[in-house]
Amino acid sequence: MTIDPETTVYVDEEITCLGCGTPFVFSAGEQEFYEQRGFKDKPKRCKACREQRKIDRENGVQPKRTRHEFVCPGCGKPATVPFQPRSGKPVFCRACYQKQQKAAP
Repeated sequence: MTIDPETTVYVDEEITCLGCGTPFVFSAGEQEFYEQRGFKDKPKRCKACREQRKIDRENGVQPKRTRHEFVCPGCGKPATVPFQPRSGKPVFCRACYQKQQKAAP
């Protein structure tokens, strides 16, 4: 189904910024601009946070990544990973993971 951009009605939309948690407005004009440029996703950050990320990238600053603690089922030691472990799927510490990789055919 093809949508005719001439008949599309854009409405201001409030979005919560992923960076600072502040609500911001994704205006009808911005939505039309995104559509014309072929952007598929809505912005996730407010203008101030987008600008700061751009400055940080230019200066080589890496964003802080959240580490999640867990207990390794292989050795029972505490460890951390850069993602949220899901229940029902085992997550191993680096040493136990490498042992499993070597043991796999």
